[in-house]
Amino acid sequence: MLVLGIETSCDETGIALYDTKQGLLADALYSQVDVHAVYGGVVPELASRDHIRKALPLIDQVLAEAGCDKSAIDGVAYTAGPGLVGALMVGATLGRSIARGLGVPSLGIHHMEGHLLAPLLADSPPPYPFVALLVSGGHSQLVRVDGLGEYRLLGESVDDAAGEAFDKTAKMLGLPYPGGPHVAALAQSGNPDRFEFPRPMVKHPGLMFSFSGLKTHTLTTVKQCREQTGLSDQDKADIAYAFERAVVDTLVIKCRRALRQEALKTLVMAGGVSANRTLRAALADKLAPDGVGVYYPALRLCTDNGAMIAYAGALRMSAGQCDSDTAEVRPRWPMTELTPPRPTP
Repeated sequence: MLVLGIETSCDETGIALYDTKQGLLADALYSQVDVHAVYGGVVPELASRDHIRKALPLIDQVLAEAGCDKSAIDGVAYTAGPGLVGALMVGATLGRSIARGLGVPSLGIHHMEGHLLAPLLADSPPPYPFVALLVSGGHSQLVRVDGLGEYRLLGESVDDAAGEAFDKTAKMLGLPYPGGPHVAALAQSGNPDRFEFPRPMVKHPGLMFSFSGLKTHTLTTVKQCREQTGLSDQDKADIAYAFERAVVDTLVIKCRRALRQEALKTLVMAGGVSANRTLRAALADKLAPDGVGVYYPALRLCTDNGAMIAYAGALRMSAGQCDSDTAEVRPRWPMTELTPPRPTP
């Protein structure tokens, strides 16, 4: 089954072709970073307009790279939520229109399920069951995964997601948008002995996250440095280091706790923050004594992309699932509402 995947949940237009026999044939991604950087964050209306402008040319590009004609497409998967409603509507309208024109099924995919399944695109995918850590700009979740659509939420952030905290810290330090990679790069030259930031909620039982207090602590430290001697480049690097280590340590502690609670030895990490090299190294180091295998998507598949949507769509459509006539986008869509694929009547 050849599936066209369309990702337009936020500020990246992702298109891909996935074949259930041959794997990922081609994918392309257009990032709107330059469009939104001047505003310090995503402007929803501009995001929607840019998706309209870029989606069709990217589809043509992916078809050409795969050497496929559009008539070979057996199904179209698009991101139906969660995300920006206008951006979601662009992808949904385009995806369903293409499917209707070709006479093939379409299916709206949950954005975070796409991220969760992205590591399974690797040559050596993780085996079920496993614990998944989903960390992005909008989500910080721990999920037990027993199979496709068999998800149980173990814990999530009660306020800011980890990626959101990275972006806000970058703004405090005067770094460009999106801030996560810039904070991580700056932290490399930080003094590890200067600041000690709190590890939020690690002394509380359970698997919930909270990064709002850490964000406030970071802001207080920035203000103190500015009032004392002015915020120097080294101050920024030291703060970035302390902040990143606090987030990383918190995530590692919660992952270990979740794995032990569920008596599992496999961890999958996905989402934009999963590209953070410090986090990857810390998980490998701290979980190795427990015999835990840690899996990630390829770096280029950590951020939003069409490949994860095409893959998730192929798995579900191969099982007979497709859109109903009343399908709608869902800007808010809890993962707990997802179920294993069932053939659509």
